[in-house]
Amino acid sequence: MSGGSYYVPASSKWPIFAGLALAAMLVGLGILLVYGWGSWIMGLGGVAILVVMGLWFRDVIKESRGGLYDAQMDRSFRWGMGWFIFSEVMFFAAFFGTLFYVRTFALPWLDGEGAKGVSALLWPDFAASWPLMNPPGSEIEGPRGIANPWQLPLVNTLFLVTSSITLTIAHEGLKAGHRDSARNCLIVTLILGVCFLLVQGFEYYEAYAHLGITLQAGIYGSTFFLLTGFHGAHVTVGAIILASMLWRLQCGHFERDNHFGFEAAAWYWHFVDVVWIGLFLFVYVF
Repeated sequence: MSGGSYYVPASSKWPIFAGLALAAMLVGLGILLVYGWGSWIMGLGGVAILVVMGLWFRDVIKESRGGLYDAQMDRSFRWGMGWFIFSEVMFFAAFFGTLFYVRTFALPWLDGEGAKGVSALLWPDFAASWPLMNPPGSEIEGPRGIANPWQLPLVNTLFLVTSSITLTIAHEGLKAGHRDSARNCLIVTLILGVCFLLVQGFEYYEAYAHLGITLQAGIYGSTFFLLTGFHGAHVTVGAIILASMLWRLQCGHFERDNHFGFEAAAWYWHFVDVVWIGLFLFVYVF
């Protein structure tokens, strides 16, 4: 490249370690759900992911602070983050697609409607409804109740929407050189994210203890925990990233016109917020 050089990062072992840690966590989760044990495998995988994230962040920060990145690398990072968020969009689209398929096709077919209404011969007495409180087959017990969308889910929606606003203010403050304002708004954003996770934990307790919403409560319980659980995992990762951005901000790392690490964290957090709006509408309200 004329006028300079293009920095090629050294080969990194962290993607491989991150994949192994994620695989261990998911294998542990699968064993736990099927056989009732494996929580320690899942826990080790989760801890390993946190360690890998910390060490990976450390290396990238060192390279950035060492002045190794140029405009071309900045474009590479932006494209990479864009494709990563696109892959996350597809990830959640698969689960939203499952919810759509079940509600629009599978349940009406089992009730005798549509092109495959012959499926009603399996359970002649089944009546389709959503939320599915009485699943077909006596071996599956449906939930006893459903969460009121205008209570805890609405509170969590307000938390995340407000956190997007405060994060935007923090970003604009950083671009304007107002580091104290950016730091304070980022702290508020992080607090709101933690509050979201605490409220969701309480909601899960209520679902299990009082509403009978479990992974064994038919398709409603399965889709509920798949969608909200994976979203909660993404909020957790986003909160960890925001915490690292807060630490970097405290260390004086970012500049007004050179802070893509902060910007990428903001992209990710806004994506997580948009996904929650979809969850609130299609899992809780409609």
